[in-house]
Amino acid sequence: MGNQEPICTEDLSIFSSANRNDFIEKFISLDDEEKIRILRILCVEESVKILSELPISKVQKIIQKIEAKGLDSLASHLSHQLGFIHSEAEPDHDYLTTTVIEHVKERVGWIVMLALLGIVSGVIISQYEDTISQLILLAVYMPVIAAAGGNTGSQAATLVVRSLATNEIGLRDWFKVLWKESQIALWLASILSTVIIMRVLLFTDSSSVGEFSIWMIAVAIAIALFIQVTISTVVGGLLPIFARALRLDPAVLVSPVLASIVDISGIWIYFNVVSYVLDIN
Repeated sequence: MGNQEPICTEDLSIFSSANRNDFIEKFISLDDEEKIRILRILCVEESVKILSELPISKVQKIIQKIEAKGLDSLASHLSHQLGFIHSEAEPDHDYLTTTVIEHVKERVGWIVMLALLGIVSGVIISQYEDTISQLILLAVYMPVIAAAGGNTGSQAATLVVRSLATNEIGLRDWFKVLWKESQIALWLASILSTVIIMRVLLFTDSSSVGEFSIWMIAVAIAIALFIQVTISTVVGGLLPIFARALRLDPAVLVSPVLASIVDISGIWIYFNVVSYVLDIN
């Protein structure tokens, strides 16, 4: 159903100068189901002539409802002909014409909620104070884990958001994205883990690790980094699709949510892994 093409009609009289305005007025007064039915019957060129007379915000809502009915091909054709980027990521109003207050209202809810959620990171760190006190070196590499996960996750999210905006991928492609990002994540995680092992072995003073083995410390940090980068990359790739499925704006949602996920999961993974590998109670 998603690939169903619109059916052309030979009757172009509705676009004569005499009755075009009347037809458009009647079209606007119709309910959404009827509007979509008419747009499916008309050729894309005819539909574009009708939609081009409507306000941009109304056109975007109509196109979104067309896609919600599974008519991806029709929605894509109309978006292209009208010069839109076909995506729920596109706001109803332009960035510059939207007021500051409207921007704040759109963003503040997620920011405040995620800021409060950040308290969880502090709680996790407080539970591992004894671990840090036994090996201060662990605190040095804690930001590395969070930064690596955040960077790889943000890269994946940015590429997927762009692909959604250009209609290269859709909701049905979530498994393809999962498969591709999983493979990319394993490569990135392996490379970064190797780099961090070399970093710990070459630049760590043996006198600062006490009775612990530098090699085991390097391995513990590398394992934690591997897990964090893998999870962050996959989550970063799937989060925009998840946001789009919920009819939320990926451009507003993805970055703060991903940052919170990476911070909390990174700290939890890091301390659990190093505590287990180094046998720190």
